[in-house]
Amino acid sequence: MGKIAVLTNDLQADVVHKTPERTAAMAEAQPRFSAFLDEMRRRGHGIYHLQLVNLPDDPNVERDLDGTLPLQRGSQGAAILADFLADGDETVEKNKDSGFYETELHDRLQAAGVDTVLVTGLQTQICVQTTAADAFFRGYNVWVPSDCVVSGNPADRDRSLEWLAGYCATVADSKEIFDVLDAEGELPRKVVKILP
Repeated sequence: MGKIAVLTNDLQADVVHKTPERTAAMAEAQPRFSAFLDEMRRRGHGIYHLQLVNLPDDPNVERDLDGTLPLQRGSQGAAILADFLADGDETVEKNKDSGFYETELHDRLQAAGVDTVLVTGLQTQICVQTTAADAFFRGYNVWVPSDCVVSGNPADRDRSLEWLAGYCATVADSKEIFDVLDAEGELPRKVVKILP
């Protein structure tokens, strides 16, 4: 049996506080999200924070209204929010939405013996979805805790969770995930069926 790791996406001020809707959605999710991370740590599972850092020469980066580049390496806005950090957590820099695209994440997970990932964070329909799909493409067993993903628009979040559940991930709330872990000692792999 391999190990389980939690991947968080973009728990950074420049992302969370970009719009009032995101800020409100994260404020609502934060207590249960933090509790989920704490319980996963208590159970001995690794936490990997995927930190989005924009490259100045990336033509696809969305800039602020005044033209400045958000999420610059070393900036306050790019730092992982303290509410989600704990000793022993790891941080992996990414320059695109997926945590696996041209990063060291896969190598680090493999070195740690991880075969199951729980993908969390924001936005559900962008970074969570692309990271989950890329994990699936690399052979990981993918779970998405539905109460630990956030989007500024609830409809975007729900549409993404439906897509993930229909394709590459098992979607369940954090209580269900802990119930499965307690009952089975692991998180079973989704049986993928492509229907005609």
